[in-house]
Amino acid sequence: MSETDQDLTVAVPFTAADVDLAERRCLHQGFFRLEELHLRHRLFEGGWSGRVVREVHHRHDAVGVLLYDVERDSVVLVEQFRAGALDDPDSPWKVEVVAGLVERGESVAEVARREAMEEAGCEVGELIELHTYYPSPGACDERVTLFCGLIDSRGLGGVHGLDEEHEDIRVHVLPFTRAWELLQAGRLDNAMCLIAFHWLAGERASLRARR
Repeated sequence: MSETDQDLTVAVPFTAADVDLAERRCLHQGFFRLEELHLRHRLFEGGWSGRVVREVHHRHDAVGVLLYDVERDSVVLVEQFRAGALDDPDSPWKVEVVAGLVERGESVAEVARREAMEEAGCEVGELIELHTYYPSPGACDERVTLFCGLIDSRGLGGVHGLDEEHEDIRVHVLPFTRAWELLQAGRLDNAMCLIAFHWLAGERASLRARR
């Protein structure tokens, strides 16, 4: 065990109680919320920081699910326009895993199954939970739960999505090896894809051995 690992196991962790929040100000309220926080926090070497001002983007928590057909060694990905990638040098249309936001009262597993049907017309069998993580905790409170969903990819394809959410989603069924080539070439350039595919690359043989 490294010295750093030992330090992490014996140190008393800071909690929210170690933050003195003086003010929380709403800067914008739309589909998402932007807040300005005025705070100070405890320091590792003792005492308190000076006043810190931070802007935090409040989002619903999200779920991503990599759809994998064990029998055919194929994955199902979706392609759609992404406003955040409008200035991307190649294209603002991104190829991703199925994903969606968690609504009040929903479990993350329910969201995974709902989004697979809405975005890809796909029914999920077994769901394997991979990780829950913060994509950008320096500026956003969103947490993402990532799954691999085992499916039958026969007959999948076409364009899907909900009209009321202005979704126009094209479905791609690809051999794992082709999808991995795209990832290595930088075409699958979002965190959900990178994390899920690296997990699948390590677990693919054991999943296929179950057949």
